[in-house]
This record gives sequence, C-alpha cells and structure tokens, in this order.
Amino acid sequence: MKCTAAMIMIITAVFSLLIGCSGSKGSADAGKKLVIGIDDKFAPMGFRDDKNEIVGFDIDYAKAAAAKMGVTAEFQPIDWKTKESELSSGRIDLIWNGYTITDERKGKVLFTKPYLKNSQVVVTLAKSNLTKLDDLAGKVVGLQSLSSAADALNESPIKSKLKNVTEFSDNVLALSDLKIGRVDAVVIDEVVIKYFMSKEKGTFKLLDESLAPEEYGVGVKKGNDALLQKLQKALDEMNQDGTAAAISTKWFGENKVLK
Repeated sequence: MKCTAAMIMIITAVFSLLIGCSGSKGSADAGKKLVIGIDDKFAPMGFRDDKNEIVGFDIDYAKAAAAKMGVTAEFQPIDWKTKESELSSGRIDLIWNGYTITDERKGKVLFTKPYLKNSQVVVTLAKSNLTKLDDLAGKVVGLQSLSSAADALNESPIKSKLKNVTEFSDNVLALSDLKIGRVDAVVIDEVVIKYFMSKEKGTFKLLDESLAPEEYGVGVKKGNDALLQKLQKALDEMNQDGTAAAISTKWFGENKVLK
C-alpha cells in the first residue's frame, strides 16, 4: 500500500509538472505576438500595395514598436464597423490604423497618447463648383460608416441641409462613387485624401473649410493596462531615438509624429 501510495504521489507530481510547463510555454508563445486590427484600405496609414502586401505609416510604426517590445506584429484586416467588438472579444490586441481619439471611444477602449494630428475635411472633384461647406446644401455626401467622419458631419450644422448621406465600408469605395458622380462630396481624413491627391493629381480638391480637428491614438482593450504601458514606453522610445521621425519622413516627407 505504501509503495502504491508513493507511486501515485510521484505520478501526480510529474503530471502536474508537465501541465505547468505546458501552460507556461503557451503563455510565453502567446506573448510573442500582437494581433493588430486594421482597415487595409486606409492609405497611407495601412493599405495593400501592388503586390497585395500590407504597408503604410501605421504598419511601419507598429512593427517598430513591436520590435522594441520584443514581440511580432501580426496585422488582421477587420470590418471597421466592428473594431471595438473585435478588441473586446480578444480577437485582436490593438486597434491601430488612423484610429481617432473621441470621448465616446474612451468609454470603450484604453488609448495611448496621441501620436498624429488630423482633421476631417470635405473633398469633391476638381471640376466641381463646390468651394465651401454651405455649398453642400441639397447635395449627396459620402463617408465611411461608423467613422470619425460620420461623427464630424453629425456635429456640423450643414448635416441638416444635405439631400442625403451615403455610407460606405471604406474610403476607396466612397472616392470611387465621387469620381463617377454618385455622390457630390466625401467627408474624409485629411491625411488620407492628401495621399490620394498626390497619386491622382488634378482629380480632387478640398473645400475651404474643414469639419473637425482630431488626433490619432492606438486602442487597447479595457483592463489591459500592462499592455498599454509597455506599448506607450515603446512609442516614447521611438520618439527619443529618431525611429518615429524616420518613419514619418518616409511616408509624409516630414516628421509629423507628436511628442
């Protein structure tokens, strides 16, 4: 009986040790990867190039931050309308792709410090007679659904004077409809439309007035303060050692990263 009891104790101890080691290894492996939710049609922040590879300012910025954290960045294209749900469910670790900081979103996610300034602007065709916000009265305006563009338009007095607002899943579709005349103008991030204007010279123009200034930040799941602190530390180091400035200069021609 004593031998049997001793044997059972040994087997139990070995089994517990194996389970413990297995569990530790799994946790370590999980910690080596950060799954980042993006809109892969949001140039120049995150988009697919001619080789269908995901590139952009935020992509390079996230990769550099992940390297400083000792992890690998994995980019997961998501439906931008469900970004907060993807984060809260654990399917992604971060929302990082021109993600505007708002009071409403602060109630859903944790944010890093702002890293880039932006504003919501109105773009139309270069040949259009529209020049100011009041000219939009009676017109059809497009924008990306559940975006800060929608928030900015909702807060503007011009919203009540529009004929209709058409929502799109991404900015590329909105601009495509603008070019073929299905909408008269599009509310869009300034940083995004300036990129398209540089690629399609003579196609678009901006109205004289913008709708709302804003700032981009990285969204972290509520309660994950440890990840937020590690990420912010990496971003601060990138500002100090020039990494952030180099990435910004690559994509914007100047250092636009906030310190």
